[in-house]
Amino acid sequence: MVRVDEALSLETDDGDAHEPIARVEMQLDELSDAAARCRKIRLISQIAIVAGGTWLLVTAIGVIGSGPIDLMAAISGVIGGIVMYGSNATTWREVDAAMKNTEAARAALIGSQEPRVDFDMVE
Repeated sequence: MVRVDEALSLETDDGDAHEPIARVEMQLDELSDAAARCRKIRLISQIAIVAGGTWLLVTAIGVIGSGPIDLMAAISGVIGGIVMYGSNATTWREVDAAMKNTEAARAALIGSQEPRVDFDMVE
C-alpha cells in the first residue's frame, strides 16, 4: 500500500528521467487502486446505513415482530456505517491530495525533459 505522505524524488544521478517517471507512474497506479478501494468502502458504508436505518424504522413501526437483538443489530448497522463512511472520507481526501501531488510531479518531470529525435527512425 502506498503511503500518502511519501516524498517524490525527482533527482537522478545520470540525468535520465525515464526511471523517475516510471516510479511516479507506478505510484499513481497504487493511488488509483487506493481510490477505487475508497469508492467501494463508501458504497458498502452507505448500504449499511440505509439497511440499518430501514431495519430500525421497520422495527420501530412494528411491521415485523422483533426483539432487542434485532433492534441492537439495526442500530449497530447505522452506527457502523456512519463510522466507516467518516473514516473513509478522511482516507479519500488524503489519497486525492497525494494523487494531485503525484500528477504534478509527473508533469514537472515530463516538462523538464528535452525532446529527442531518434535519427534511426527518421528517413
